[in-house]
Amino acid sequence: MAFDGITLKAISSELQNLKFARLDKIYEPNKNEILLGFYKDSINYLLNISIDPKTYRLSLSSHPKKNPKVAPNFCMVLRKHLLGLHIKNVVTFDLERIVTIEFEGFDDIDDIISKKLVIELMGKHCNIILLDEENYIIDSLKHINSENSTRKIIPHVKYEYIKSTKKNFLETSLEDFKNSISYNENTASQISSTYTGISKSFAKYILEKCSNIDEVYFKIKKIIDNTDSLKLKFVVTNNDYVLDESDTPLSNFSLNFSLDDFYYEKESKDMFLNLKSTLLKNVNEVYKKYEKRLNHILDKLKECENMDRFKIYGELITANLYKIPNKNVEKIELQNYYDNNNLITINLDERFSPSINAKKFFKKYSKLKNASVISKDQEKDTLDILNYLDSVLYEIEAAKSVDDLQEIKEEIDENEIFKLKKNNKKQEKYIKSKNKNKSFNPLKFNIDGYTFLVGRNNKENDYLSLKYAKPNDIWFHTKDIHGSHAILVMDNALSKPQEETLIKCATIVAKHSKAKLSSNVPVDYCKAKFVKKPNGSKPGMVIYKNNYTLYVNPILD
Repeated sequence: MAFDGITLKAISSELQNLKFARLDKIYEPNKNEILLGFYKDSINYLLNISIDPKTYRLSLSSHPKKNPKVAPNFCMVLRKHLLGLHIKNVVTFDLERIVTIEFEGFDDIDDIISKKLVIELMGKHCNIILLDEENYIIDSLKHINSENSTRKIIPHVKYEYIKSTKKNFLETSLEDFKNSISYNENTASQISSTYTGISKSFAKYILEKCSNIDEVYFKIKKIIDNTDSLKLKFVVTNNDYVLDESDTPLSNFSLNFSLDDFYYEKESKDMFLNLKSTLLKNVNEVYKKYEKRLNHILDKLKECENMDRFKIYGELITANLYKIPNKNVEKIELQNYYDNNNLITINLDERFSPSINAKKFFKKYSKLKNASVISKDQEKDTLDILNYLDSVLYEIEAAKSVDDLQEIKEEIDENEIFKLKKNNKKQEKYIKSKNKNKSFNPLKFNIDGYTFLVGRNNKENDYLSLKYAKPNDIWFHTKDIHGSHAILVMDNALSKPQEETLIKCATIVAKHSKAKLSSNVPVDYCKAKFVKKPNGSKPGMVIYKNNYTLYVNPILD
């Protein structure tokens, strides 16, 4: 990301409007973020300071974050020293990625006290440091006390500002700039590596706007000169952002909130993709486990297919014991009265007599018969689980937001088939909502004056179909295809829905199923009172009767 010195200078210039604002809230939602809540002119402001190596930044935010119940140590230190103080000044140093927020206030005996919060935004070296009035470190979010480091960041040590070895563009003339930079394909890299506070992405953007080195210099200079005004805006390009001139003056804090929205969308997208990837990985691991179990069961059933053969062997040996020599042999040849008395060769265990071999054949038959009954039950249960896992995988793929995925994760955490073995590491514990239906928020459509509700996951499908729906509401679901449950709410004041309305509903249901890219999709519908959930069945699994079927084309709609 292009949070460079120019961006920080522009953001900090807007923060000058927070002078005299009172600091009344401090939070530390995670190890890389501090949130400061200010109050000024009857308005609350939230300042987000992030030192994440990939998304470090400083900006006002309109997106509050969840905070831990117990505040971390550094957060408590900040609260002790800064709460109740007012912003005296916001100071930047040329185009360095360092900003100091100066605070001032009164102590218990009305003496003036001063504190400073230094924010260093330099990739993996980011830090937030609290100083006293004499620039001694009170504490910092990250402590640095290594012998290899050029300075120490620990309490009671005098703070030293970092000085860049790069050139200062603010002190550079056009002639110096032209002597330092060659106009070629590597110009952006040259500018970024030569001058403090200018990112490569910003330099690339400027080069695209200019046709020669002179224009580049004056374009950069003009943008830097305008960082103290309202004449700049953020331009999003190639999943990044850069500062540029604005055609019209912008309002106070517009850069701050634009930057915050950019990172909020990016972090939400990254969080969504990461959570989706994690859920898919976990569910697929469980899916493979049950697939392996099913293959083992099918192998066992295949073995059981020949169990009657062992029963026949035992019966034939027992029926012919009177004429079989009572000695141990490798095999015997007998007439099979189950096959027109044709001769059959039976291999024996020569360690035992024919009579004992017969008992062993009966025992093996009995064992395989019992195994067949058990295996068939196991096959059914395993197929049900795989079917359920298919529905969960569909839900994850169809999810549109982090909230959707969190609800699916909650469903997964509550389901026994996803539990890890006792000797494995314990799963991370998540706080579950006291109200299980608190997150009930199905998709809502207006179809020809009727309210049409579509579930987003298995838990919501269950609640929608079995608890929310009234007996005469019309229930929809794709036939033998994983997808959402849906309810057409039947208001007594409305007449019976026309076939055209039912087709519209069925089309929406098909669009929210695995068959959304197919044609001629079968969708079953019936009254909600005919939908039941078998005891012990998985979330989202129901049975129904008295249904009708519509065939719709979601891809053509």
